[in-house]
Amino acid sequence: MAGVAIAATDVPPAEPRTKSRLLFIDNIRWSMIILVLSMHACDTYSPFGNWYYVDRQATGFGTALALGIYQSFLQAFFMAVLFFIAGYFAAAAFDRKGFSRFARDRLVRLGVPTLLYMFVIGPLTQYFLSWTWGKGGFGHQWLTHLRDGEWLSETGPMWFCAVLLLFSIVYGLARLSGWRERNVTLHGTAIALFIVAMTAATFAVRIAVHADASVLNVHPGDFPQYVLMFTAGAFGYRGNWMAELAERSCIRWGLLALALSVPLFAALVAFGGGLSGDTTLYAGGINLVSAGKCLWEALVCVGMGLVMLAVYRRHFDAQGRVAKWLSDNAFGVYLIHPPILIGFALLLHTLPMGAIAKVLLLTLLAAAGSFAVSAWILRKSPLRAII
Repeated sequence: MAGVAIAATDVPPAEPRTKSRLLFIDNIRWSMIILVLSMHACDTYSPFGNWYYVDRQATGFGTALALGIYQSFLQAFFMAVLFFIAGYFAAAAFDRKGFSRFARDRLVRLGVPTLLYMFVIGPLTQYFLSWTWGKGGFGHQWLTHLRDGEWLSETGPMWFCAVLLLFSIVYGLARLSGWRERNVTLHGTAIALFIVAMTAATFAVRIAVHADASVLNVHPGDFPQYVLMFTAGAFGYRGNWMAELAERSCIRWGLLALALSVPLFAALVAFGGGLSGDTTLYAGGINLVSAGKCLWEALVCVGMGLVMLAVYRRHFDAQGRVAKWLSDNAFGVYLIHPPILIGFALLLHTLPMGAIAKVLLLTLLAAAGSFAVSAWILRKSPLRAII
């Protein structure tokens, strides 16, 4: 699904001929949302990552290494997969609706939930659950939140929707100017070029921008991956990659990329400072460790994307009642999960369990609670139309 060709043919763009809804894409989407909850559960107990509420206990080397590997692996591909899917459907939506309806739809479906989070869900979470706001009453702190401009950086997990809205508008303007994707051909050289382009662009940004900087709650160093994946998704729609990419090729090239990432990751951990707890070189700058990390992320992103496309299309292109329920509520879960996850984390605080066990338990509880709230509250409210 990820990392596909950049080599355009001279054949005029053909419209994809999909006979029915691609249910495996819906299944990929809700799977990635559950991984988002897993990541935030890791952020709660792991020595790595940032989150509203952390409950970090002393961990042994093995636990820290396991959590670090898992979080790094997820970060390398799971949000990029969602951007690829979004680019795929953005191209389809523009073809059906034209610029005006396309832009209006994106403003409502992405902008309204983001604003709801920034002005309501996020502030309530910070004041009453994570206790990251000051004293003086919620109303006072909320007005301060508006006056000092802090709300501009308080997108929380809805940074994805804010960035996706930006990408969608830029894409719509490009299409309005007369540009449109051309058919592309998937082959090994094209995949390699895509990986190189992602690596180079990410490395360049991380030289220029400090790792601690953020825009819309996103590290600029991750932007090249997201832009390229969204763009690949749009080209993927034009070439009907979801339905027509050969399964054998996806598996072959995907597994090759993942296989190459394994020794590279081991070298980065062994020689980059990870074993001694020094993560300075991983953060960016002109050094081989940063360049290697950018290459590793690109390999995992492309490899996981291709393997997931083949596996989900072959084995998970159907939905029973449970899968459909999960799919219907995926976006609601993404919107509402932070306060629910933090609430359960507070309840688990005194439980005598190790960090990894707590991550697993918190993920399960947060998923159950978030899906329940989405299904029984959000989707029975006026928000149903946009989630």
